[in-house]
Amino acid sequence: MTARWVVDEVAPHRDLNIVWQPISLLEKNQPDEDSDYFAPVSRTHGYLRVMESLRAAEGDDAVFPLYWEYGRRIHHDKELIFEPADALKAIGAEEAHAAAFEDESWDAVIKDRMGEGLALAGEDIGTPLIAFDNDDGEKVALFGPVITRVPPSEQSLQLWDGFIAVATVPGFWELKRTRTERPEFGERP
Repeated sequence: MTARWVVDEVAPHRDLNIVWQPISLLEKNQPDEDSDYFAPVSRTHGYLRVMESLRAAEGDDAVFPLYWEYGRRIHHDKELIFEPADALKAIGAEEAHAAAFEDESWDAVIKDRMGEGLALAGEDIGTPLIAFDNDDGEKVALFGPVITRVPPSEQSLQLWDGFIAVATVPGFWELKRTRTERPEFGERP
């Protein structure tokens, strides 16, 4: 939902240069192989490998269409298991990148890219994570915002501006309230 918020409502009105980075819940949470959590996060980790293969070949701009296709399949179509080649084909990318799904050599790239964000925001966070340069040119990051639906345009921009404001205040660490509703993904993008 945070990605939809940034792409659909914020980016058209703010000067953003978005670079999508991986966060592997397999790498971050290190679940036991016998847990119910292991299989799904292993699968999404494989999808990240494919994403990094595509990035290496075609650059940062190639990542977003694949990320968006993953989101459509997982959140809108409820297709949690799909062939990476099908997602690549859907966006017009070279299907050969699907071989990266099983290729552990991409794990170091994922870990390094993920580590950059975690070094800014801390290890005790998850996704989403937004990083940006503050007015002094220093990179700052915060976990969140976690939203269950994309607010209307005016509220979306207020939320963005507030997020940027609190993220740049020295000593600010956290805002939180208990989530009482599930995400509303809206129409399939």
